[in-house]
Amino acid sequence: MDKKLKDRKDIDDKYKWRLEDIYANDEDWNKDYDNVKKLINDILNYKGKIKDENALLDVLKLNEEISMITEKLFVFSRMKRDEDNGNGKYQALADKAMRLSIEVSSATSFIVPEILSIDESTLKSYIDKNKDFSVYRHFLEDLLRYKPHTLSESEEMILAESGIMAEAPGNVFRMLDNADIRFPVIKDEDGNEVEITHGNYIKFMESKDREVRKNAFNALYSVYKSFVNTYASTTDSNVKKDIFYSRMRNHKSSLEASLFDDNVPKEVYDNLINTIHEKIDLLHRYVALRKRMLKLDEIHMYDLYVPLVKDYDKEYKYEDALEIVIKGLSPLGDEYINILKDGFNSHWIDVYENRGKTSGAYSWGAYGTHPYVLLNYQGKLNDVFTIAHEMGHSLHTYYSNKTQQYINSQYRIFVAEVASTCNEAILMNYLLENATDKNEKLYLLNHYLEEFKGTIYRQVMFAEFEKFTHEEAEKGESLTPEKLCRKYHELNKYYYGNDIVVDDGIDYEWERIPHFYTSFYVYKYATGFSAAIALSQMILNEGKPAVDRYKEFLKSGGSDYPLNLLKKAGVDLTTKEPILNALNVFKSLLDEIDGLII
Repeated sequence: MDKKLKDRKDIDDKYKWRLEDIYANDEDWNKDYDNVKKLINDILNYKGKIKDENALLDVLKLNEEISMITEKLFVFSRMKRDEDNGNGKYQALADKAMRLSIEVSSATSFIVPEILSIDESTLKSYIDKNKDFSVYRHFLEDLLRYKPHTLSESEEMILAESGIMAEAPGNVFRMLDNADIRFPVIKDEDGNEVEITHGNYIKFMESKDREVRKNAFNALYSVYKSFVNTYASTTDSNVKKDIFYSRMRNHKSSLEASLFDDNVPKEVYDNLINTIHEKIDLLHRYVALRKRMLKLDEIHMYDLYVPLVKDYDKEYKYEDALEIVIKGLSPLGDEYINILKDGFNSHWIDVYENRGKTSGAYSWGAYGTHPYVLLNYQGKLNDVFTIAHEMGHSLHTYYSNKTQQYINSQYRIFVAEVASTCNEAILMNYLLENATDKNEKLYLLNHYLEEFKGTIYRQVMFAEFEKFTHEEAEKGESLTPEKLCRKYHELNKYYYGNDIVVDDGIDYEWERIPHFYTSFYVYKYATGFSAAIALSQMILNEGKPAVDRYKEFLKSGGSDYPLNLLKKAGVDLTTKEPILNALNVFKSLLDEIDGLII
């Protein structure tokens, strides 16, 4: 692979996605843009007039059409910009699409309040008696669910205006954490002086040189310690913001207000934490295993990320990676694999990095066209998993868009990572079964164990910390720096066990977690991962019946609430079973790696 970064024009076309499948040319894009402008005027004519059954149906259909075309315009322009962010033409087109999206949002903002002003029994009669409303049933019934938590028009306007102030805690955090803070310079493995940044900190934590890890850890958290009063203030303000909105909208607590959107009962959140507590010994066992494999007298917090297996650096050609993914995902059946192959062969994927291309990886697309995947393929094992992960998203989107009308096609964030993680789990099973030597198997096991540690245990620890901060504030208690640090220290000690030295620096880690400013979000990582592991085990053990249930889940999109969709696939997150099943896989991995290092 060439080391020099290529310009976009120098990348072979066979490794580029084909966005012409969305719009053949800019002229077609502009036609749709002009059409949306016209449709905005059309829908505004219905303002104040949609209590009538026919008018309501017309507005729902028109709003769906506007949203669908606007999304298509936005997705195309953003993906064209992502090919090369230095391309001024598509910078301008993306900006134009963003402005149109805002205009559409503003123009259609009257629809929901007017629907909610319709008498509930009248609205239900429309849904029950007119079959044309059937596709909008879930959307309308969900709106009615919000009615007890929706205020008067003037009150809603006040809450909307307060949103600017409500963003302050998160904005202050981001400015302080990303713009103002400076971390010390330390020496890397080669003796070079390097300034610690958010970007390179994890690399220091993965360093084979323990002194580098220790110095990076102590240097980073010495800075957070010096800003603890400011971070405690932003945290306290953010929690009070959540409490304010939950009370204004008549919810029992800020946790229940947050869960309401996905229609998830509080018991699911509590059940997750309690189940992890029941199996906390498995994480303690993994920490002890790390201590043993790293040959340490004491294991510290800065020893939790260094790879257990040294010098595994296998390269994978892109075409070979595709074959591995195809073979690895074969338990999902011929239909799934044929769609996967079609995606590989039909320019769904933009493979290699080029100058100006957006970094990272994602799956995206617009309703009515196939999904797309952006990669920056480097030929490492992680890149092979990334292909499986992003194609999991893409096939979820493919099945959903093919089966559901636009209004019900978009699945919620709660289940967004299930299909992608399920693919990774099935691929991991294949790779473990076909590992060619002990070192490769150890590397894979370490990779998988870290997924469990980071996505279940660590995220649940975060979720428990969030629950504590909000409950304390709801009781009228102050969130002082001392209280926050003490609780975070206690949680780390509880989660990682007696084998680890809980260094004082970790007491300040809560300060640097951006997800805490999107409250009660992190638990979804743990539930999604647990659901994916449970589904992957069903697919591997049951075969076709489980695959059929799983594909029905993929086809369901956003046509029902997340818990209901998962339940139909065989995963009931209102019970402990999926979490326990996932942790049984974690235990089996620990057993396997134990057997290899005896």
